[in-house]
Amino acid sequence: MKNSFCTFIILLATAILIFVSCSKSFLDEPSRTVTINDLINNPANGAQRILGAVYNKFYDWNIHSFSWIGVSSITSDEADKGSTPGDGGADKIEMDNWLLSPTNLSFNEIWEGNFEGIGRACYAIEFISQMQLDESEKRRYIGEAHFLRAYFYWNLVRCFGGVPKINKILASQSDIEEASKRVSAEEIYMLMEDDLQQALNSLPGQISKSEQGRPTKYSAMTFLAKVYLYQNKYALSKTMIDQVVNSGLYELLPDYSKIWREEGEFSKESIWEINCIATNPPKGITGYTEVQGMRGSGDGDFGWGFNVPSQSLIDAYEPGDKRKDGTILVSGTTLWDGYPSSSSLPNPYYNYKAYVSKTHETYFERINSNKNLRIFRYGEILLMKAEVYNLMSDTTTALSALNELRARAGLSPVFAGSQNELTEKIYHERLVEMAFEHDRIFDLRRTGRAGAVLRAQGKAYIDGKHDLFPIPQRQIDLSGGKIVQNPMY
Repeated sequence: MKNSFCTFIILLATAILIFVSCSKSFLDEPSRTVTINDLINNPANGAQRILGAVYNKFYDWNIHSFSWIGVSSITSDEADKGSTPGDGGADKIEMDNWLLSPTNLSFNEIWEGNFEGIGRACYAIEFISQMQLDESEKRRYIGEAHFLRAYFYWNLVRCFGGVPKINKILASQSDIEEASKRVSAEEIYMLMEDDLQQALNSLPGQISKSEQGRPTKYSAMTFLAKVYLYQNKYALSKTMIDQVVNSGLYELLPDYSKIWREEGEFSKESIWEINCIATNPPKGITGYTEVQGMRGSGDGDFGWGFNVPSQSLIDAYEPGDKRKDGTILVSGTTLWDGYPSSSSLPNPYYNYKAYVSKTHETYFERINSNKNLRIFRYGEILLMKAEVYNLMSDTTTALSALNELRARAGLSPVFAGSQNELTEKIYHERLVEMAFEHDRIFDLRRTGRAGAVLRAQGKAYIDGKHDLFPIPQRQIDLSGGKIVQNPMY
C-alpha cells in the first residue's frame, strides 16, 4: 500500500499518451494513441500534441465541472445548492451547509483532477526540452507548460493549503517517497511563482486569432499579481498590475452581459480563458453548463439547476446595477435570445453566466457546450488595482480603478472615506462584479471574513477548521498515512 499514491500519480501523468490539443487549429486534428518516442522523434507536431494533453485536462469533469462548482461557489454566500430539495447532488447539500467530510466526493475529484494536470505538465516540460525545435518556439511551449502547472496548483493550494510537491517526472524511489508527503502552502506558492516567472519570460505579449486560448506574458503577469495578493505581497502585485494596465492591450467590454456570451469570447477584456469548442469528440468543459442550466421539462429543460443565486447576492446589487441583469437569470422572463423561460421552474433564479442559447449561439450538446470559461479578465485587474493601491494608501488611484467598473455598471462613483471604508467598498464590488466566477469563497477566506459572512447566512462555518477544505481521505489512505489531514477534520 505504501506506494499506491505514487503509483496513482505516475499513472495519471502517463495519461499524456492519449490526447488532443488546445487551440482551434490543433483541435481539428483527431486524437490517437502515440508513445513518447513517437513525439520526441517527430518534433514538428509532437510538442503541440504533448502540450495539448495538458490543455485537454481543462475539459474533464474533475477540473471545472460539478465538484469545482460546488467547492468554489455553492460553499459561498453567492449561491445556494439549487436543483430540487430531494436532489442532493451527491455532496452538494453538505457543501451548502458546511457539513464537510474528508470522504466527500468533490474534494477527491478536485485533488485527482488537478494532480493529473500537474503530471501532464511535468511530462510536457521534460519531453519538450528534449525535442529538436527552434529555441524560441521551445521556450514558449515550455513556458506554457509552467503556466498551466501553476494553474493546477492554484486550484489545489487555495482548497487544501499545502499539498505534495511534484515538479518533475518521478524517476526514482526517493522521488516517489517525496511525492507522497505534503509540503507547506508557502512552498507551493514559491513553486507557482517560479513557474509563472518562467512563463512570463517565455511567452509572447500578443497572440494571433488561431492561437486563442493560449496564455501570454500578460496572462502570467495577471496570474502572478493574484498569487502575490493572496500572500499579501502588495508591492509585487502592484508591479504586475501596472504592467498589465499600461500595456494598453485590455479594456472593459462596454456591455457587461456580453462578456459571457459567444460574441464576448476573447474580447478586449479577456486576459486568459479556456477555449471550448462544441464538436465531437467533445472539447467543451464536461457538464459545466448542464449542471447549472435551468431545470425544466420539454424544450425548457436546460440542465440540472444547481448553483443558483442566493438572496443575499441578489440583495447586494444597488438599484440600476447593470451587472445584475447579466448575472441573474430570472425564471418567467424572456431571456436575451428571445427564449421565454418558464415561471414554474424549481428555482426562481439561475446563473445567467452559465447560460448557452440554443438558437443564437453555437450549440452542440448540453453536456459539452461551446461556452468558454473566463479565468482572468481586465475587470478583475481593476479590482486588484483598487485593492492593492488602497492597501498602499493611494486612495485616489484606488478610487479611479473602482469607479471605472462602476461606470460600466451604470452606477455613480463612490468617494473615499477611511482606508477601511474603501476596503469594504472594494470587497462589495468584487462580490457583484465577479459573482459565479469561482473566486468568492477564496476571497472571503483570504480577507479573513469567511466565518462572519457565512454564519450570518446561517452556514455552519467554523473558524480554524473551514479555512481549508479537508484532505480527501482516499488520498491519505493511498499515501499510507504520509499525508496529514488538515486541522479539526
